[in-house]
Parts: sequence; C-alpha cells; structure tokens
Amino acid sequence: MKLHGPALRLTIFVCENDTWHHKPLYFEIVHRAHRSGLAGASVIRGIEGYGASSRIHTTRILSLAEEMPVEITLIDSEEAIRAFLPQLDDLITEGLVVLEKVEAIHYIDHLQHPGLEVTGTEEPFPHPV
Repeated sequence: MKLHGPALRLTIFVCENDTWHHKPLYFEIVHRAHRSGLAGASVIRGIEGYGASSRIHTTRILSLAEEMPVEITLIDSEEAIRAFLPQLDDLITEGLVVLEKVEAIHYIDHLQHPGLEVTGTEEPFPHPV
C-alpha cells in the first residue's frame, strides 16, 4: 500500500553537544515530536560542517569531535509540522530551522497495519497515526 501527497519537511541543524535539561537537544526534539504524534523523525550526525561561527568542525580533529553538526528531520502534513514549531522556540537557542514543501510517498505493509482502511491503492499523506 502507498500513501502519497503533499507534506512539509522540517529540518533542524544544531550541534551534537547542545543540551536541554542535561539531555541531548536532538533527543528532546525527537521525543517531543513522537509525543506530538508526528509521522516520524530521523537524526543524522554530520562528519564535517560549519555554521554561523564560520569555524569548520570535523571528525578528523579529535578536540572538536563533540561539536559536530546534527540534522534532525521531520516530515508530516503542513498542519502538523506548523503546530509543532512553537515547541522549538522553547528548545533551540542557536541553530537553523528549514521548512520545505515536499511530495511524500510512504510505503506501508498493510499486514502490519490491519486497522488502516484503504479505499484505493493511494491515500493522502500522512498515514493515520
């Protein structure tokens, strides 16, 4: 089964060592997204990058390894992503947030989601939570 349609991608760039209440910031963002019922979240650690400071951080220099860039990506309906945005105001003190309209195709195994009603081969994105 395939769910297909317009969606909004929220990409958040922060440093790996950024924290919120003694926990990694990316951890808090992912857990808040989950509690908010967003379709999914991914965290990707960069191997090299720079931001506002213009200082390059790389895994090749051990002393800077904890300042590596982290990308948190969330994709859901525009309504769901925009409803989640105010939570970032409480969490992020320094970083970059990017919103992009995308077309999403989500493949779902109907055997693992027996309660999901499908009227045809394609349904609008996102899938029911």
